[in-house]
Amino acid sequence: MGAIQENIQRIVEEKNKIAEAAGRAGSEVLLMAVTKTRTPEEIDEAIDAGITDIGENKVQEVMDKFDRVTRPVRWHLIGHLQTNKVKYIIDKVCMIHSVDSLKLAQEIDKRAAQHQLTMDILIQVNAAQEESKFGITVDETRQLILDILEQCPNVRICGLMHIAPFAEETEEVRPYFRQVKELYDQCAQISHPHLEFRYLSMGMSHDFGVAIEEGSTVIRVGTSIFGERDYSKKQ
Repeated sequence: MGAIQENIQRIVEEKNKIAEAAGRAGSEVLLMAVTKTRTPEEIDEAIDAGITDIGENKVQEVMDKFDRVTRPVRWHLIGHLQTNKVKYIIDKVCMIHSVDSLKLAQEIDKRAAQHQLTMDILIQVNAAQEESKFGITVDETRQLILDILEQCPNVRICGLMHIAPFAEETEEVRPYFRQVKELYDQCAQISHPHLEFRYLSMGMSHDFGVAIEEGSTVIRVGTSIFGERDYSKKQ
């Protein structure tokens, strides 16, 4: 058994244990492998170990790897997306996690219409209002959702995504996860055929335990699966 497989097995066991302790089934929490800087061979190995969904931060990496990953997998764009790059990945990813403006949603809608598809998206919420992170405020979220539902018929809103501030003590970020879960529950009450809240994407390698306890249904894990990134490696 290789290191990637061992890591995935360990993380799955851990996430299931945490979910069950919180009164939920482990299967309710999706383990998404974050594959930034990872090779197609590493991604294939993760898929062989049970990974069904991968998240890429950059459009260029999706384009570089899409045809070189030989195993079937669902691709997600989880990093900041510029409007002028939507056209490159609209037919490659199953979901865009980082929608934080009506302008971006309108471009996704336009490109989705050209490909005769409906694109699933998440709204990125920056609960801590960190200047170093993208995302909208908690207070802005409901109105953005309503605007997208009104103006973007080729987009389906499937939930929220949140990146908590980094903290040595993960308990410090619990209030942010809790706040976003409350927002998720409120927005899920909106009635519209293109709103199907199923995904609350919160938690990464260092804080996914707290995120699961607070209601996350998707954890985005890279380092704990693949090890520390080597940014000097060529794709």
